[in-house]
Amino acid sequence: MAEEILKREVGWREKLDAITELLKGEVPHYDWVGFYLVERPGLLVLGPYRGEPTEHVRIPFGRGVCGQAAERKDTVVVQDVRGEENYLACSLKVLSEIVVPIMRGEEVLGEIDIDSHTLSAFTEVDREFLEWLSREVERVLP
Repeated sequence: MAEEILKREVGWREKLDAITELLKGEVPHYDWVGFYLVERPGLLVLGPYRGEPTEHVRIPFGRGVCGQAAERKDTVVVQDVRGEENYLACSLKVLSEIVVPIMRGEEVLGEIDIDSHTLSAFTEVDREFLEWLSREVERVLP
């Protein structure tokens, strides 16, 4: 279904919004689904998302799990956020998180961020799927 969303004749923001709705609605352990987009070098800004509101709408590279993924240009999986020193808590309910950068060559365009209220929620299947999705999303971003 994500492929169908990305082929729609709508703007890229509408596509990302529809993807957040799909993932949040269809994957039981995806309790918060969102996109952060690079506004300027070194700064992520919250884009479309589904889940509880967050105060973390602007995140510098290197800060929190999202900032670490952007800085490393690699997927970061945290199976227990309670052990993370550099963690930015969106909610006390969140126990695990996966963040997948959206890359164009060596440039970070943004990332997919998923929070779960389940401990050790993310498997290799989640990682592979979200990394595939990030490659597909890259094609629709400006």
